[in-house]
Amino acid sequence: MLYSMTGFGKAAAETDGVKIIFEIKTLNSKQLDLTTRLPSAFRSRESAVRELLAAGLERGKVEAVASVERTGASAPVELDVDAMAAYKMQIERSAERLGIAVPDDWYGVLLRMPEVYRSVAPEDSSDAEWDAMTRALSAAVEGCMAHRRAEGERLEAFFSERIDGIAALLAQVDACEAERVAGIRARIEDGLAKLADVDYDRGRLEQEMIFYIEKLDVNEEKQRLAQHLRYFRETMDAPGLSHGKKLGFIAQEMGREINTLGSKSNHAAMQRIVVEMKDILEQIKEQVLNTL
Repeated sequence: MLYSMTGFGKAAAETDGVKIIFEIKTLNSKQLDLTTRLPSAFRSRESAVRELLAAGLERGKVEAVASVERTGASAPVELDVDAMAAYKMQIERSAERLGIAVPDDWYGVLLRMPEVYRSVAPEDSSDAEWDAMTRALSAAVEGCMAHRRAEGERLEAFFSERIDGIAALLAQVDACEAERVAGIRARIEDGLAKLADVDYDRGRLEQEMIFYIEKLDVNEEKQRLAQHLRYFRETMDAPGLSHGKKLGFIAQEMGREINTLGSKSNHAAMQRIVVEMKDILEQIKEQVLNTL
């Protein structure tokens, strides 16, 4: 089965009035390119977070963001004295300008002003908060991998259609082969007829003819290409997560055989078939880059 490297996962976990939200986005990359953004209280646990992400996601460009929402008594707050002083100064100036009295209960008035309370983030996370973080992270990874698998199913359908296309074109080579061989034979016989009155080493000519015919023979290339097509399908269906690199190597080998077919073909119809194969193979290579 195949997994795409494109995925998204988001999950949350709560403990003692603390809600931890973990979000993961992944794109294609040759290796694991991991970027994390964690609340300051979890900075000391960053290495553990990266290890968990690497184990669950394996490869790709990964952006992981965690946030913390604290509610109720668990949310430590403090008064913003600077903001309260600024509010008091503005009220006094307004009262003087408008000719009205300043309030008697300064404290009550200032405490009702917006943003005079501010949350104070703890320097380090508790064990319970770390447990919630790992639960949110694991759920986000699971969701991301589910998304990757859904994309992987589409890749499987895409690859299967293209592999079938190359296989169908390969089958057409046999039809061209008979015409190609007949043409080569006719040219050879025509050339030999011109040598009827010329004294030449027939043994050497036969050796050169055998070498020439072997050089133009494409049976081995056809067999190897057919084997690569089968191996590509087997790799797609194999268990496990990461098959993208292996599929890339197989596609390279397919390209070599197709190029050799083109160089040996010496036949217009076969050249057209080779061009169509190359076009399909390029489509496969593009999508292999996004395969885990």
